[in-house]
Amino acid sequence: MSFELPKLPYAFDALEPNIDAKTMEIHHDKHHQGYTDKLNGAIKGTDKENKSIEDILKNLDMDNKAVRNNGGGFYNHSLFWKVMSPKGGGKPSGDVAKAIDDAFGSFDAFKEKFSDAAKTQFGSGWAWLCVHKGGKVEVCSTPNQDNPLMPKVGCGGTPILGLDVWEHAYYLKYQNKRPDYVGAFWNVINWDEVSANYAKNK
Repeated sequence: MSFELPKLPYAFDALEPNIDAKTMEIHHDKHHQGYTDKLNGAIKGTDKENKSIEDILKNLDMDNKAVRNNGGGFYNHSLFWKVMSPKGGGKPSGDVAKAIDDAFGSFDAFKEKFSDAAKTQFGSGWAWLCVHKGGKVEVCSTPNQDNPLMPKVGCGGTPILGLDVWEHAYYLKYQNKRPDYVGAFWNVINWDEVSANYAKNK
């Protein structure tokens, strides 16, 4: 079974002006396609071929750089596209909003902590909101294409929201102004998707 590049759930220009169409096109069609192709090459003929991406990452040999980097890149971007929407922004509601309030004290405090994780991740990487079994949520960041499903990386648990802070995610529009990109991300977060991720994995 080969992994396939998931289709974007909206047009390349749908997240304008927060994320520009050219960046979305290159990011999806070139970068994510590249991770997908290299992941398939790395697992071909191995016992990982018929496993889900989640199983592969949870049981990963962290020294296997090809699967670690490309499996992470495949999974992380597959989540990233879905947690954004042209109708995004605002605040969460329901169980995930309560979990955020319980963990951080308020939505604004969570927003600050998540933004800081994204802005202070040195070099390439990701900021995450993860849920642990039982429903507790936590914020962390990881380098490169690592994610919290991998052994002993970040906060553990299951990612329900992720922000890509590799330069290819924002450089065409924001150049070196990563904080501006992080700020714009809040305008496109698909809280319905984050809420569904929370309900499925708590």
